[in-house]
Amino acid sequence: METILMALGGVALFLYGMAKMGEGLQKIAGDKLRKFLETLTSNRLSAVIVGLIVTAIIQSSGATSVMCVSFVNAGIMELEQAIGVIMGANIGTTVTAQIVAFKLEKVALPAIALGMALMLLGKRKSVKEGCADFFLGFGMLFLGLSITGDAVAPLESYAPFVNLLHIGKTHPLIGIVMGAIFTTILQSSSALTGLLVTLASRNVMDLSAALPMVLGANIGTTFTALLASVNTSLAARRTAYAHFLFNVIGVLIFLPLLGPLESIAARSGLNAARQIANAHTIFNVVTTLLLLPLAPQFVALICKIVKGHELTLEHGPKYLDAKLVSIPFMAVVQTQKEVVRMAKLCLENLETAVAIFWGDKRKDRKRFDNIEDVIDEIEEAISYYVAKIFQQEVNSAQAKILTSAISISADLERIGDHATAIVELADYKENHNLPFSDEAVKELDDMISKAVESVRVVVDALENNDKQKAAGIIAMDDILDDLERDLRARHIKRLNHGICYPASGVVFLDMLSHLERIGDHAVNIAEEIIAT
Repeated sequence: METILMALGGVALFLYGMAKMGEGLQKIAGDKLRKFLETLTSNRLSAVIVGLIVTAIIQSSGATSVMCVSFVNAGIMELEQAIGVIMGANIGTTVTAQIVAFKLEKVALPAIALGMALMLLGKRKSVKEGCADFFLGFGMLFLGLSITGDAVAPLESYAPFVNLLHIGKTHPLIGIVMGAIFTTILQSSSALTGLLVTLASRNVMDLSAALPMVLGANIGTTFTALLASVNTSLAARRTAYAHFLFNVIGVLIFLPLLGPLESIAARSGLNAARQIANAHTIFNVVTTLLLLPLAPQFVALICKIVKGHELTLEHGPKYLDAKLVSIPFMAVVQTQKEVVRMAKLCLENLETAVAIFWGDKRKDRKRFDNIEDVIDEIEEAISYYVAKIFQQEVNSAQAKILTSAISISADLERIGDHATAIVELADYKENHNLPFSDEAVKELDDMISKAVESVRVVVDALENNDKQKAAGIIAMDDILDDLERDLRARHIKRLNHGICYPASGVVFLDMLSHLERIGDHAVNIAEEIIAT
């Protein structure tokens, strides 16, 4: 038991040290790492180099992959660029094992002492937080490995332990599965390979036993990104699956070639520790060299496996062409198109907000937030564009349309704000586990249906300049107002009878208020349609 606790403590210290060292390097680099990833991935080769450098710094290919998922999800990076970064990340993650193979345990305590000195004496913030964390982490990493190695060294003669570690010799698939499981638990392929190198330096592990686990580690490290891709965009999910598939293909390529890989690795170093580290590097470098030229085909394969159509969202105005400002009649048409685009985005966000309120977990929150940003961008752009058009010679009909566009875009922006408020109410309702009575649910559903339908109809009327439909929305305004007053009165009656939970009542009344105002904005838009 003492041996097990000592080994676990050593592993924990090693993992903490690795994380601390990575944090220190990130603090030294500041926000440059993210900008590095964002800007220097214009082609496949540069993407690989960027992935290698970033992962060597942060000590985690999983973390780099997660960053890629978030960048793709935000539209900053394309899938093919992300795949290049991931390939480089797989190479960069081998740096830890190479460092561990140098057997630097003797410098562990001096490194910790230096880190502590920098923390206590350092004046500049970057020195104190960055360099101190780096040296503390570096020292803890090797101290943890030393403790783990010393703890398991006596077990080299314990048959069950040795048989477990060496099972990959006779059953490579089991060794691969073990490597994947251990890596998933440790959340780092660098951690597992570092431990394997340490065990080899204590003569507990040899190259042939370690190779299957090294291959499995490359599969296990992809699960972090797979989890991070849940509830993200289609492109982000494809990025995570690309990391998984890339490493699985690499394992399938090398599985029948374990003998040649072992032979090459055995000749690449003087001891088993260095050989294992080199085998890890060889695997990832060769896999990258084989698959990098096939990146377009690899992207196509991922798109076939992870099917779906991405709803791309273009930020900023789409139709407001500055070159057309000097031609007012064309600029007016483009303005109308932009207003219709804005209206459709508002309707989509309103429908999404309602679905979220009723507990739909499948809705893409990231897209919702992006659309809200785009709605604000479009309103500002329309105001600026219309002001530019008015500097030209416009006739009275054009002036009327442009003035109407300003008013309509303002109402649409307010509808978007109400949609955001509904999502906030949904989060509050869920976080506080607020119950709604069946009667309240039915009443609210009726109000929501009428409010959303009024916006849906007015958007259609706006797109087709249908004054008859717009007139129907104006008639619906009184219905919504009367319904809101009636439902408010019913709610207060339920509250007085103790049927309704007070906190739920606050959400109910706020929803009624937002929905009634949404109806008012729909009416305002309908009046503008009729007036023009």
